Amino acid sequence: MTNPLMTNPLMSSRTHLRALINADLLDPATGRRQRGAVLIRDGLIAEVVRGALPAAPEGAEVVDCQGALVAPGVVDMRAFLGEPGAEYRETLKTASRAAAVGGITTLVSTPETNPPVDNAATVDFIRRRARDNAIVHVAPAAALTRGLEGQELAEYGLLLEAGAVAFTDGARSIANARVMQRAMAYARNFDALVMHHAEDADLTGDGVATPGELASRMGLTAAPREAETIMLERDLRLVRMTGGRYHAAMITHAQSVELIRQAKDEGLPVTCGVSINHLALNEHDISGYRTFFKVKPPLRPEEDRLALLEALEDGVIDVIVSDHNPQDVEAKRLPFGEAAAGAIGLETLLPVALRLANAGSVSLARVLDALTARPAGLLGLACGRLAKDTAADLIVVDTDSAWVYEREAIRSRSKNSPFEGGRMEGQVLRTLVSGVDVHVAG
Repeated sequence: MTNPLMTNPLMSSRTHLRALINADLLDPATGRRQRGAVLIRDGLIAEVVRGALPAAPEGAEVVDCQGALVAPGVVDMRAFLGEPGAEYRETLKTASRAAAVGGITTLVSTPETNPPVDNAATVDFIRRRARDNAIVHVAPAAALTRGLEGQELAEYGLLLEAGAVAFTDGARSIANARVMQRAMAYARNFDALVMHHAEDADLTGDGVATPGELASRMGLTAAPREAETIMLERDLRLVRMTGGRYHAAMITHAQSVELIRQAKDEGLPVTCGVSINHLALNEHDISGYRTFFKVKPPLRPEEDRLALLEALEDGVIDVIVSDHNPQDVEAKRLPFGEAAAGAIGLETLLPVALRLANAGSVSLARVLDALTARPAGLLGLACGRLAKDTAADLIVVDTDSAWVYEREAIRSRSKNSPFEGGRMEGQVLRTLVSGVDVHVAG
């Protein structure tokens, strides 16, 4: 199978040997945290030294971390990157630079491009464009169905060979249960991961808010939460039938948490994600008809947000994603009901997650595991660990640093962030991809 992470020539001048010393090491996969050093050779972690490093190896470039946290780089499993066909919203170049600033070292791109990523040639195009233009790894997710139309399955074997890491129709759900059953069974033959958007689009209709007093008071059409649970429950029954690996791309409320919990207790090969927006925001953030807070599925009541945090800490929720969905100004400068859904999130994914950890809502180790080791493991990527012979995709972070996310500093091509002007916690001081600096804070 083709390596899904192609080397960017911008990273080709690797330093032969580097030493990150005086670091607060945290391996999210084990939860182990200790002062020490990391030695890097030819793009890989050569050694993780616990305790003081007696002396740096001869000829090594030494980076003194001055007590800052060193951890694996973030693996974002859900990001729309624009190319091909929507370069006016985002490009691989702009997205990768925003990602590097935010401590993301691997981006999993969704297939809702033009043309869609439903054939080997388009996977190859994205990988080659990323090789030439991106400064972080880009791992394409391919379409479950041809044209993202939910009818005819894509050629999973050829797509995997071309470098796809998983299969999804992005924000579209497969309504036909027979097609979804065939997709899971076909993917199982390759031990491939199916990432599905669990939402009954017919039941959601044109709903833009969660049912309740707020939606009624604002005069907004509601999208029932059952649209998520009905589709999720159907999918879990299909997992029982097929035995295929299934990942609910994003769950957003307490009822879905319980369905995933029961499936895991049953031993089904089921995992799930949650967006940072649904972990950090709630339905009251749309007050004033602020379209930057319009996302899909819509923001939920506070009790659902708290249930998601609890499920993340318990391990019921496996990964946190940015759900990066850039929209141009004209798509957001509309009445709330007509504005496009979506928010950018590459630069704020890690800082907002760290803010939640610093507030005691969830442990730091669990947050980092959900951002690094767990997504890397689900996708079969050789990163996400602070361990010998794994990829030297690393971040150096001052976890206590507080700063304000100003519009002028946004690197993404689109500027539709719900966190604009918000207080962030955790400053990424340095991002390394294959052992090479792709971001160093000024």
